[in-house]
Amino acid sequence: MEEAIRKADVLIEALPYIKKFHKKVIVIKYGGSILGEEKIRKGVLEDIVFLNFMGLKPVLVHGGGPNISERMRNSGKKSEFVDGMRVTDEETLAVVEEELQSLNDTIVDEISELGAKCIGLNGKKGQLIQAEKKKAKIDLGLVGNIVGVNAEMILKELEKDKIAVILPMASDKEKKAYNVNADEAASSAAGSLEAEKFVLLTNVKGILRNPEDPHSFISTLTTQEAKGLIEDNVIQQGMIPKVKACIDALKKGVKKTHIVDARIPHGLLLEIFTDQGIGTEIIQ
Repeated sequence: MEEAIRKADVLIEALPYIKKFHKKVIVIKYGGSILGEEKIRKGVLEDIVFLNFMGLKPVLVHGGGPNISERMRNSGKKSEFVDGMRVTDEETLAVVEEELQSLNDTIVDEISELGAKCIGLNGKKGQLIQAEKKKAKIDLGLVGNIVGVNAEMILKELEKDKIAVILPMASDKEKKAYNVNADEAASSAAGSLEAEKFVLLTNVKGILRNPEDPHSFISTLTTQEAKGLIEDNVIQQGMIPKVKACIDALKKGVKKTHIVDARIPHGLLLEIFTDQGIGTEIIQ
């Protein structure tokens, strides 16, 4: 009986949040580094399906970097990165799209098996994600800089109570395809959709004031504080593009952004439906 009452208490605690976020768009970015972990992936997708049945409108943007690098390694082609961006020629772009499409199909199938309606969307098709060639210190090849996201195409599917699963590719006005950063794609989608929340799921606890001290976890940061931590080299390496994606999403009108450890069971639900949350929240 005590266990049943405890579960009921948890549901009652979630009620204000369920009311607040009913019919609101939540954009979730799922990193490629944890997509391959079947147990974690299943838990994340269960959470997303739960959000859908609770009346929220989840949009999932996924990465796929490790899968792409492994595929290239197996084919004898070396991956080359500049400032975290994969140098992309025609052959690499084909590998990128094949791997991302395979992951997209898997996610859509698994969500459908959980009983929710779902649609996979390739960012390059129908100019869903619009880009131009990214300018950098050296030629990155077919790497795109995102200039827009067609929110109407996504909202059309959300209005049918479908979960939209987007793979991060883009195209320009001439329908030329580009490889784009998944964090940037998710952030741009969240901004275009005027999302209530933008959640980055990753494989770390969140942001630490001291990277060597797990007890220095930061639960809330303003954009100004986050920029300062980047300048002071407290936020480093792979966390930098995630934090910048949150800052960019806030600039574009997203209400709140979160970096959440997907390894924690039902971490997404804990962040959205409980008072304390579990991740690092970045706000204006």
